[in-house]
Amino acid sequence: MKKLLEILGLIALIQGIAALVHQFTGGGWGVVRRVEFLDGFEIYAGIALVTLGFALFAAAESGKSG
Repeated sequence: MKKLLEILGLIALIQGIAALVHQFTGGGWGVVRRVEFLDGFEIYAGIALVTLGFALFAAAESGKSG
């Protein structure tokens, strides 16, 4: 379970950073820019994904080792 949370956290972190890079530089890649209902909210979605990534890392560390 710890490994799964770490992998999901890494994916969320990468996608959040990609969304922010795309928004500020105009280039890049990522899932957030392809989701139509997030048009105009890409920065908020990127920040939310970065926060979710860190939360998943924290959950993985606080859980039981195993």
